[in-house]
Amino acid sequence: MRYLIYNLFRKGICNYPKSNKCFKNLGNRWYASECGEPTEKKGLILGIYEADNNEICLTPSAKKFDEHLCGKLTELIRASRNEIGKWGAKVYNNIEKDFWSIAVVSLGKDGQGYDELEAIDQSLENVRSAAGIGARKLSKQGVTRILVESFGKPEQAAEGAALSLWRYQENKNRENWKTIPSLELFDCPDAESWQRGLFKAESQNLARRLCDTPANQMTPLHFAQEAVNELCPCGIKVEVHDKDWIETKKMFAFLAVARGSCEPPIFLDIHYCGGPPDQKPILLAGKGVTYDSGGLCPKLPDIMSTYRADMSGAACVVATIRAANALSLPLNLNGVIPLCENMPSGMAMKCGDIVKGFNGKSIQISNTDNEGRLLLADALAYGQKTHKPRLIIDIASMTPGIKDALGSAASGVFCNSQTMWCQLRNASIVTGDRVWRLPLWKYFTKQVTSNASHDVNNKGFGQGEPCLAAAFLNEFVYCVDWVHFDITGVGMKSEDKLYTYLTKGRMTGRPTRTLIQFLYQLACPNPET
Repeated sequence: MRYLIYNLFRKGICNYPKSNKCFKNLGNRWYASECGEPTEKKGLILGIYEADNNEICLTPSAKKFDEHLCGKLTELIRASRNEIGKWGAKVYNNIEKDFWSIAVVSLGKDGQGYDELEAIDQSLENVRSAAGIGARKLSKQGVTRILVESFGKPEQAAEGAALSLWRYQENKNRENWKTIPSLELFDCPDAESWQRGLFKAESQNLARRLCDTPANQMTPLHFAQEAVNELCPCGIKVEVHDKDWIETKKMFAFLAVARGSCEPPIFLDIHYCGGPPDQKPILLAGKGVTYDSGGLCPKLPDIMSTYRADMSGAACVVATIRAANALSLPLNLNGVIPLCENMPSGMAMKCGDIVKGFNGKSIQISNTDNEGRLLLADALAYGQKTHKPRLIIDIASMTPGIKDALGSAASGVFCNSQTMWCQLRNASIVTGDRVWRLPLWKYFTKQVTSNASHDVNNKGFGQGEPCLAAAFLNEFVYCVDWVHFDITGVGMKSEDKLYTYLTKGRMTGRPTRTLIQFLYQLACPNPET
């Protein structure tokens, strides 16, 4: 069964005005129309560095622009230095005829780099934050076209600006949609890096939109439709399989979760062929629970609505594969996504039930709220048998325990390859979306496999919930490099303002950019890293 309805209007911020037309933006969509009157308001983002003395340290682009204004910008910055330090930015209006507003943003101290203790490149993160703050400030001024200086790092500037401007407003009356400004690079020839940053940000924004859509509008069938809409126009093959097909494949662990809901389960099998035909693919598996009530072990009411984003892993997979195509990565990728709801009903799975997975292992269901590992067990076993991958990456909002341990600071990662872990850690340094490695010890394996009546238990015994979940999944991975992301803390609702370019109270779409960067490094290895 396939659904081949194409989305004619691409979502994201990567289209720019042309000479004889303007592009009017309704939310996240751009529509071309002839313009008789100049309605465009241009804005510009420039940067300054913090200095130990009281001197103004402008970036090269800002210095050049200041010379054009005969030093007027420096005078204004001196007069409002405290405001820039407090808010990170200051907007000046009507100081140059070509720009409605100019935002001057703080980049912190010059010369910052990788901080080993913080596991982050502070200079790259400062650029994202500055570009994001500046873009938001100009958007509030009614600016419709924003030019962003590169700050020496155009890719990160593009990421910060594009991520900060995203809004979820799909369910508002169209008349009340806020216009999202277009973005352009100012005074820098490195358009390739800028465009790469836009591709990454646009992909994360896609994941954010999928996650933020209410569960009644993002059922398994609707998610499959969105995947087809986003991927098929790019030439990526999407196979959409129904319940009958799932039953023929004997994915009984997956079906046990799905049977509690009236919404039929869907299984997506995605094929991106960017490498030679004989190249072994990389398998991406994403948890696709479009609404997780907890089943017969229900979640607390005050957090239940957040679990419309329990398909954040699946959203990351779709967004990552689309970005791989946009970047023309010379890789072969396969995505496997089991989609269903976890609901309580007379047909729902019960605590104590035993089912058989795709690979024949018997699984006892001790907690119906641990449904994600049941879906992924069948998806991983199927993906290995069908696609024979050289590397497996699975992404799932798996356990609340990882949020208790790491908060929204980093994704919890379990990996059976030191080489892959080093590559992934390097990727997270570039993106500023950190990862933290946790153990895959046999200690935890015994906690999920030491059972007299069945092979594995979906809860396990003892503490260390994220490690027990990873140990469970490890029973369905065979002789291949494997990376497991637990993204409950980072991939759902943004609870704080630590990332100034992500909107508080909305879904984050993390760690999409880290996945893209990881694949980029595998496809285009840098001998220096």
